[in-house]
Amino acid sequence: MNAQFNSAALTVENLSWMPGKSGALLLHPTSFHLNAGQVLGVVGPNGAGKSTLLRMIYRYQKPTTGSVCVNGQDIWAMPPRHAARLVAAVLQEQPSSFGLSVREIISLGRTPHRAAIALGGKRDADIIDSVIVRLGLEDIANRNLATLSGGERQRVMVARALVQEPQVLVLDEPTNHLDIRHQLEVLSLIRDLDLTIVVSLHDLNMAAETCDAILLLKNGHPMNFGPPDQVLSEGLVSDVFRVQAHKEHLMPSQSKHFSFHLPQ
Repeated sequence: MNAQFNSAALTVENLSWMPGKSGALLLHPTSFHLNAGQVLGVVGPNGAGKSTLLRMIYRYQKPTTGSVCVNGQDIWAMPPRHAARLVAAVLQEQPSSFGLSVREIISLGRTPHRAAIALGGKRDADIIDSVIVRLGLEDIANRNLATLSGGERQRVMVARALVQEPQVLVLDEPTNHLDIRHQLEVLSLIRDLDLTIVVSLHDLNMAAETCDAILLLKNGHPMNFGPPDQVLSEGLVSDVFRVQAHKEHLMPSQSKHFSFHLPQ
C-alpha cells in the first residue's frame, strides 16, 4: 500500500504572535490563502518572522491572534494528534540518531496514526516502504542516521514527514548547509510532491523558480504576497534586504535572475 498524498487548501487569517502577554508582536497580523497543491515560499531577512510563522502553521507555537485552517478546519481547534495527520514539518534542527537506522527514524512519522501502545502493522510497513522507494533511500535504509551526509539526512527527514500522510508540508530552510547538488535535489523533490507546501528559503532566485507564490516579510510585517514576479520586484527586494537588487534576463531562456550589491 502506498502512502496517500492528498493536498489541501491552506488559509492563514490574521495570524500574529508575541512572547508572553505584554511583549511586542514578533509577527504582525498575516493572512494568505493557498489552493491545494500550491507551493508558498516565505522569504525575508534574518529576524523577519519566517520561523515564527512556520511554527504556528505546524502547530508548535500557539498564535496570539488568528487561525490556521486546512480545508476549512482550524488546526488549533483540534487535538494535536489529529493536526499531525494534516500537517507535517521538516525543521532545520535534525534529531540525534540514538543508534537508530534510517528506516527506524522514518517509521517515527507513523506515530500520529497509531494507538498509544501500538507498534504498527502491515499497513504502516507498506507505507514506510513506499516512501523509502519514492525518495530513493533503499540503499541506505538500514544504515545508522549518524553515518549519512547532510543531503541524505535531509531526504530522510522529508521521508519521515511524508509517512505521516500529511496534506500540508512545512519546510524550514530545507537547503540550509547543503551543497549545490543537494540543494537542487531538495528543490526538485519539493516540486515533485503532490502536497500543499510552505517553505522558508534564503535564496530568492531559488524561491522564484520553485514556488507558486511568495510571502515577503520584514521585521515581522507582511510586505507582499502573490506570484513571484509580482512580489519580488527590484524596489521592494532592495528595501526589505537593504541592498541594491537588480533583475537580469538570462539568455536564451529569458528567465530573470537577481544580482545583489551593497548600497553605495
